[in-house]
Amino acid sequence: QLHLVESGGDLVQPGGSLRLSCVPAGFSLDYYVVGWFRQAPGKEREGVACLSANSQWSQYLDSVKGRFAISRVNDAVYLQMNNLKPEDTATYYCAAETIITVENMCAQHPPYRDTTYWGQGTQVTVSS
Repeated sequence: QLHLVESGGDLVQPGGSLRLSCVPAGFSLDYYVVGWFRQAPGKEREGVACLSANSQWSQYLDSVKGRFAISRVNDAVYLQMNNLKPEDTATYYCAAETIITVENMCAQHPPYRDTTYWGQGTQVTVSS
């Protein structure tokens, strides 16, 4: 079954940094728009950062601009998170989709396209 695998979530103090990783299982991310989403308890999943297939275009949630950076190297996608805040606490999911803009990728809400691949999520907790 084709899916994505995330890693890198952890417990970190406010002001700290983490780097999340995402790799595909069973397919290649070539030609896919990729994105990182997060979901906190009791809240809807939201798009955090999205990146075009050629890495030319990116989109960020306003609250993470200047702190988070999405990148892709070979067949992996990364989310570098700096100056983490307690409100960044959430489960972070990686997603991949074709034939979509980065704006529409990050703006996705349920019900999601059945052509979007998702990972199982990795927990990020920011607390002192």
